[in-house]
Amino acid sequence: MTHPDPDPESMPSPDERHAMTTDTSPRAGTSPSPTDPGRTSIVRVVFASLIGTAVEWYDFFLYGSAAALVFGTLFFPDSEPATATLLAFGTYALGFVARPLGGIVFGHFGDRVGRKKMLVFSLFLMGLATFAIGLLPTYASIGVAAPLLLLACRLVQGFAVGGEWGGAVLMAAEHGDDSQRGFWSSWPQAGVALGNLFATGVLWVLAAVQSEDAFNAWGWRIPFLLSAVLVAVGLWVRLSIEESPVFTEARSELETKETPHLPLVEVFRKYPKEVFVAMGMRMAENISYYLFTVISISFLTIYAGTADDKSLILKALLIGSVVHFLTIPVVGALSDRVGRRPLYLAGAVGVAAWSWVFFDLVASRSEGKIILAIVVGLVLHAMMYAPQAAFFSELFGTSVRYTGASVGYQLASIFAGALAPIIAIELLGDATAGVTNVPKVAVYMTVASVITIVAVLFAHETRATSLRHDRVLGD
Repeated sequence: MTHPDPDPESMPSPDERHAMTTDTSPRAGTSPSPTDPGRTSIVRVVFASLIGTAVEWYDFFLYGSAAALVFGTLFFPDSEPATATLLAFGTYALGFVARPLGGIVFGHFGDRVGRKKMLVFSLFLMGLATFAIGLLPTYASIGVAAPLLLLACRLVQGFAVGGEWGGAVLMAAEHGDDSQRGFWSSWPQAGVALGNLFATGVLWVLAAVQSEDAFNAWGWRIPFLLSAVLVAVGLWVRLSIEESPVFTEARSELETKETPHLPLVEVFRKYPKEVFVAMGMRMAENISYYLFTVISISFLTIYAGTADDKSLILKALLIGSVVHFLTIPVVGALSDRVGRRPLYLAGAVGVAAWSWVFFDLVASRSEGKIILAIVVGLVLHAMMYAPQAAFFSELFGTSVRYTGASVGYQLASIFAGALAPIIAIELLGDATAGVTNVPKVAVYMTVASVITIVAVLFAHETRATSLRHDRVLGD
């Protein structure tokens, strides 16, 4: 398959490219040496991004797993099981609605005052909201105020995670060299898988050692309260790294311009195509992830099994998360060799095809088949998710990169991940009537994949391009 020529507007000018290849100053250099005391090494930056992202997404995914397992009965007890789960997923989805706002606010300040400060604040805010969920009274204690407080905490979670992703991947992308950006940028993506691994692991252990009554009464609170310890570790690591050198250079140039720097306005004025391309690319990736993780929990425990199957599905998700975590950096490195587009296209086609057999494997209630279903699904997801960080970073100029990448990523989450559990539960049908319309969910996943394939075909290949370009600075 041949790739279209890069969009000349998004690439550095010939003079800029010449300067990048001839200038021996740090501005044109590759990744700084780990022994250079003036710069944070790429390994240290990537580790900080990985740990912080893992902690923040542990908090975010924990809510999704708890919504599938216990929030329906604890906060919406007057509804039948499928409806209660649907209502719990409704509060879950509203967290996604807050993510674009977080992306805009954190992106604005991240493009003006720095990536590092926003990463520290987003992590602190997420930890605060998650810890508060662990202390919430349930519907039985305070009535309708309980789900309202749960919703408030979820909105804060969504706002915080909206600013997390863009900053984490940009710190890795902007510290590393061009030829290995796919590999280094994929580690924050692996942090998302690691966060889900933490969340699933803690829930699995609790489900295995506690009775159903004990878990529903107080055991579910433990993972949320544990987040305080994880956040403290994440903050300590993130405070130890330095600001992105690429951003520091761009900021010094922006300070000489007389016009005010408004990243959101400049993104939609200079990079409208890139925003919509990023949104389209997210559809199959985001929906498939929640199909293979959160929705699979509800499907097995409500539609295809019993509450006793919680430990089984959590064990399968635990194994799948380990494989997912290990696969992401491998695929990221591969994207530096073969390009971002071929892998992304393969992943989009793969998840569409796998969705047609996924639910049958889960419905078998066979441990081996359930593990196979989730592991293969997450490997296919990794083919899109691993190169995504570098891909999105390379679409936007330095002075608006945090905002552009965050807005494209987070806006899509409203239509993709936020609605995926709700749409899937509605499509599956009434659990009490024994109706499961699995093919409808497969069609839903296939349509999302088609949207992503079209978006990728509209994107130009960005592998190994320099991040030191900016249409705004070029005005």
